[in-house]
Amino acid sequence: MAQALNTALHDAMGADDRVVVFGEDVGKLGGVFRITDKLQQRFGEKRCFDTPLAESGIVGSAIGMALYGFKPVVEMQFDGFTYPAFEQIVSHLAKMRNRSRGRVQLPVVIRIPFGGGIGAVEHHSESPEAYFTHVAGLKVVSPGIPSDGYSLLRESIASPDPVLFFEPKRRYWLKEDADLPVTTEPIGTAVVRRQGTTATLFAYGPMVRTCLEAAQAGESEGWELEVVDLRSLNPFDAETVVASVRKTGHAVVVHEAQVFSGFGAEVAAQVAERAFYSLEAPVLRVGGFDIPYPAAKLEEFHLPDVDRILDAVDRSLAF
Repeated sequence: MAQALNTALHDAMGADDRVVVFGEDVGKLGGVFRITDKLQQRFGEKRCFDTPLAESGIVGSAIGMALYGFKPVVEMQFDGFTYPAFEQIVSHLAKMRNRSRGRVQLPVVIRIPFGGGIGAVEHHSESPEAYFTHVAGLKVVSPGIPSDGYSLLRESIASPDPVLFFEPKRRYWLKEDADLPVTTEPIGTAVVRRQGTTATLFAYGPMVRTCLEAAQAGESEGWELEVVDLRSLNPFDAETVVASVRKTGHAVVVHEAQVFSGFGAEVAAQVAERAFYSLEAPVLRVGGFDIPYPAAKLEEFHLPDVDRILDAVDRSLAF
């Protein structure tokens, strides 16, 4: 995944000299996760450069550069560091096109390594995606496999609208046989990663792999679990979601963020509104507990795992 994202940045900058990359430690160091490795060496300090520790300033600068014709790709070093830039994102980045009656576009990509599973603490292991899916004017995507990491990032950079690109940091080392460059399904499209008839598991980002592992483990129970990778949270592919539920009759939504008011609530609402008579049980959600992110030694109990997912499937089938 890390290599796919790095290759996408190299290819995008090579194809368009308006693409610039900046953020904390993205230049000489290549980012704390090395996603921007060798960009500065190849393209120079004017196109890939380090910034002060000031996320609001990073996004504000990106907005200004986009107004002048650049295509900024900025990095929030960790998920929890996005909050100081919240006002810039919500009040300005998301609204400029509407405010200008469509005359002004802001092609800004904000890369956000998100989620837990790496033994870090709060502000380094959070899942803030639901804050931004609620904001009109923003696209929100999260790749779950390396080929999507490449393709969705290239598409995000080419988009005329701002995109929040949530990278599952625990999956940076996830491997997949893929010939790059690759073009996968576009933003706004969900993908069925595994076919099944017993129940559907919906996931995105870091939980796609976990759900695939749960589906494989469910075979011992005689279950054929379908796994749908949402990929794009906004715009949302309701058609693929509904089609799967109409086939299986059971839906379980899985994400790392706490369950209350998490993105799973939107998925459940979409299913209830569009496929109510196909449901054989309520839509269930599996997520983190409704607490601040715990100490690193406790995160394995906090985050969804195969057992908790299969327990939700069991409860759904027993309804």
